[in-house]
Amino acid sequence: MPFSPCWRGTRSVVIPEDSGDGFVVLADGTRRWGRFGAAGILLRHRDVTDTIRYFVARRSRDIHNGGTWGVPGGARHSTETPFTAAIREFREEIGYTVAEFDVAAVFEDDCGGWSYWTWLVDVAERNEGREVLNWETDEVRWVTATELAELDLFEAFRVTLHRFGVL
Repeated sequence: MPFSPCWRGTRSVVIPEDSGDGFVVLADGTRRWGRFGAAGILLRHRDVTDTIRYFVARRSRDIHNGGTWGVPGGARHSTETPFTAAIREFREEIGYTVAEFDVAAVFEDDCGGWSYWTWLVDVAERNEGREVLNWETDEVRWVTATELAELDLFEAFRVTLHRFGVL
């Protein structure tokens, strides 16, 4: 059985010391996933008709805020930069590495000692059909900003979309 932070069994799980897996409690009492912070990537693609679409993932019901939509991303390990963590998490959750892109913007959501970093990156190819989703992701889509606004978004992701001027 894969490790799930919501699993309620009696089996103990040994997490490597440098792993960021685990919740932290911030000064305001909120819980955040990622002992060293977390990071993710929002892909953006402009097609030949000038239509812009964003790549989003619906979080598995087995994880924190499951069922909501956000970016593929997650806990940063102690030895990683936030960007390295974002690339690794995308590969782990979606099944391929984003290799060619241009960074359009970056937003650090600093929650007082804990941060979630999101990179907005432009890609020339949408790589549809290459996805091999892991247990943390139920579904992925390329959506327009209008379609994005209609999804049940992870609340912190909605804030980030406003910062990027997408919503």
